[in-house]
Amino acid sequence: MDKEIFSPTALPDERIIEASLRPKTLQEFVGQERIKAQLEIFLKASLKRGEMLDHLLFYGPPGLGKTTLAYIVASEMGASIQVTSGPAIEKAGDLVAILTALDEGSVLFIDEIHRLGKSIEEILYSAMEDKEIDIVIGKGAGARAIRIRLPQFTLVGATTRFGLLSPPLRERFGIVEKLDYYSSTELFKILERSARILNVEYEESALNEIALRSRGTPRIANRLIKRIRDYAEVKGNGFISHNIALDALSLFEIDQYGLDREDIDILRTIFHKFNGGPVGIETLSNALGESPETIEEIYEPYLIKMGYIERTPRGRIITENGINIVKGKVR
Repeated sequence: MDKEIFSPTALPDERIIEASLRPKTLQEFVGQERIKAQLEIFLKASLKRGEMLDHLLFYGPPGLGKTTLAYIVASEMGASIQVTSGPAIEKAGDLVAILTALDEGSVLFIDEIHRLGKSIEEILYSAMEDKEIDIVIGKGAGARAIRIRLPQFTLVGATTRFGLLSPPLRERFGIVEKLDYYSSTELFKILERSARILNVEYEESALNEIALRSRGTPRIANRLIKRIRDYAEVKGNGFISHNIALDALSLFEIDQYGLDREDIDILRTIFHKFNGGPVGIETLSNALGESPETIEEIYEPYLIKMGYIERTPRGRIITENGINIVKGKVR
């Protein structure tokens, strides 16, 4: 199976297509109904008062729509958006340059915000609370501090690792929302919309099959429909029938539960090599030949969600459901 299908981030060659599939308004956005309802109230209230929206933090597994919601917030506010990420802000000066270049009333979106350095986080505190930052000019005895007033802005942060955010940073967000996995019904609606945009003809049962195997994640659903479109063009006439979808999914080694070969290898390794666990993430990664980050960010969230493994203080253990998968009882 092509591991990139389950990659947690948008791949370089798909960002343009992903942007074209991205909903532009809250009304177009499918799923996350609780968050949408709350955001609609917060946005309307802030616009009615002529105030900036409180700083927002979205967290949850990758591919669920955190970036899309950031763009929607800016669009609904009628504001420009500046996009960056935690790893891209390496020095304090990088953040100062971004903050001082913001337009009045704009949105600053920081993806992977948990990866900001501590010194950079500290600059954000005063920027978020007081819309001011202090910078030091010069060195030694001649150094002096200058306070710079910033334009009004809303910071939207996104993270897949909520627990890695420092408490002082978390507390400065007025709105904190957790995104959950999507139902197959919601994914079907997303696939219908994507198929229209991609000009793909399909059987409804084919989209249902793709939705069921998309691990509750819109990014994966959209990747699959694009890959299956390719398969349909080569093996058929471009029409995604139910049988074409099944053949393609079989080729990609994605079963009816959204599990692929790597998922099964993880379950088998815990069950056979480590007697069902517990096993630490470093030991498991060495046994599998995968990095701990790949296991934790790509595979583990879905295996936990499906109830196939559990995380304990002593390590990962396989559940009864996971054992049934390994033994082929639920395949």
